[in-house]
Amino acid sequence: MSLATDVMTVSLWIAFAVVSVAQVLAMIRLIIGPGIGDRILALDTMVVNAIGLIVMLGIAQGTRIYFEVTLLIAMLGFISTVSYARFILRGDIIE
Repeated sequence: MSLATDVMTVSLWIAFAVVSVAQVLAMIRLIIGPGIGDRILALDTMVVNAIGLIVMLGIAQGTRIYFEVTLLIAMLGFISTVSYARFILRGDIIE
Protein backbone atom coordinates (compact mmCIF):
# COMPACT_ATOMS: atom_id res chain seq x y z
CA MET A 1 0.00 0.00 0.00
CA SER A 2 1.20 3.46 -0.78
CA LEU A 3 1.17 6.46 1.49
CA ALA A 4 -1.67 8.07 -0.48
CA THR A 5 -3.87 5.01 0.04
CA ASP A 6 -3.13 5.00 3.77
CA VAL A 7 -3.95 8.70 4.06
CA MET A 8 -7.20 8.19 2.13
CA THR A 9 -8.23 5.29 4.35
CA VAL A 10 -7.48 7.14 7.57
CA SER A 11 -9.25 10.28 6.44
CA LEU A 12 -12.27 8.24 5.36
CA TRP A 13 -12.49 6.63 8.81
CA ILE A 14 -12.17 10.02 10.49
CA ALA A 15 -14.93 11.39 8.26
CA PHE A 16 -17.15 8.40 9.15
CA ALA A 17 -16.61 9.13 12.85
CA VAL A 18 -17.27 12.86 12.57
CA VAL A 19 -20.46 12.48 10.51
CA SER A 20 -21.67 9.71 12.82
CA VAL A 21 -21.23 12.00 15.82
CA ALA A 22 -23.09 14.73 13.96
CA GLN A 23 -25.91 12.26 13.26
CA VAL A 24 -26.17 11.36 16.95
CA LEU A 25 -26.21 15.03 17.95
CA ALA A 26 -28.97 15.72 15.42
CA MET A 27 -30.97 12.81 16.88
CA ILE A 28 -30.59 14.33 20.34
CA ARG A 29 -31.81 17.67 19.00
CA LEU A 30 -34.74 15.90 17.36
CA ILE A 31 -35.75 14.31 20.66
CA ILE A 32 -35.22 17.20 23.08
CA GLY A 33 -35.55 20.16 20.75
CA PRO A 34 -37.28 23.07 22.46
CA GLY A 35 -39.49 23.93 19.50
CA ILE A 36 -41.04 22.33 16.47
CA GLY A 37 -38.79 24.38 14.16
CA ASP A 38 -35.71 22.93 15.83
CA ARG A 39 -37.07 19.43 15.30
CA ILE A 40 -37.73 20.09 11.61
CA LEU A 41 -34.17 21.38 11.15
CA ALA A 42 -32.77 18.40 13.07
CA LEU A 43 -34.68 16.03 10.78
CA ASP A 44 -33.32 17.81 7.71
CA THR A 45 -29.81 17.67 9.17
CA MET A 46 -30.21 13.95 9.76
CA VAL A 47 -31.11 13.48 6.08
CA VAL A 48 -28.00 15.39 5.01
CA ASN A 49 -25.83 13.37 7.42
CA ALA A 50 -27.31 10.11 6.12
CA ILE A 51 -26.52 11.19 2.57
CA GLY A 52 -22.93 11.91 3.62
CA LEU A 53 -22.59 8.52 5.29
CA ILE A 54 -23.94 6.71 2.25
CA VAL A 55 -21.60 8.60 -0.09
CA MET A 56 -18.63 7.75 2.13
CA LEU A 57 -19.72 4.11 2.14
CA GLY A 58 -19.73 4.18 -1.66
CA ILE A 59 -16.24 5.68 -1.69
CA ALA A 60 -14.99 3.08 0.79
CA GLN A 61 -16.42 0.18 -1.21
CA GLY A 62 -15.47 1.63 -4.58
CA THR A 63 -18.92 1.33 -6.15
CA ARG A 64 -21.19 3.88 -7.81
CA ILE A 65 -24.61 2.47 -6.92
CA TYR A 66 -24.69 4.37 -3.62
CA PHE A 67 -24.52 7.70 -5.41
CA GLU A 68 -27.81 7.01 -7.19
CA VAL A 69 -29.38 6.05 -3.89
CA THR A 70 -28.27 9.32 -2.34
CA LEU A 71 -29.97 11.29 -5.12
CA LEU A 72 -33.26 9.57 -4.32
CA ILE A 73 -32.83 10.15 -0.58
CA ALA A 74 -31.99 13.81 -1.20
CA MET A 75 -35.17 14.32 -3.22
CA LEU A 76 -37.32 12.57 -0.64
CA GLY A 77 -35.65 14.45 2.21
CA PHE A 78 -36.27 17.82 0.56
CA ILE A 79 -39.91 17.05 -0.18
CA SER A 80 -40.54 15.72 3.33
CA THR A 81 -38.95 18.76 4.99
CA VAL A 82 -40.95 21.20 2.89
CA SER A 83 -44.15 19.22 3.45
CA TYR A 84 -43.67 19.00 7.20
CA ALA A 85 -42.86 22.71 7.51
CA ARG A 86 -45.88 23.58 5.39
CA PHE A 87 -48.10 21.38 7.53
CA ILE A 88 -46.85 23.08 10.69
CA LEU A 89 -47.37 26.57 9.27
CA ARG A 90 -50.70 26.12 7.47
CA GLY A 91 -52.26 22.96 8.88
CA ASP A 92 -52.50 21.27 5.48
CA ILE A 93 -50.10 20.13 2.81
CA ILE A 94 -52.25 20.28 -0.32
CA GLU A 95 -54.36 23.34 -0.90
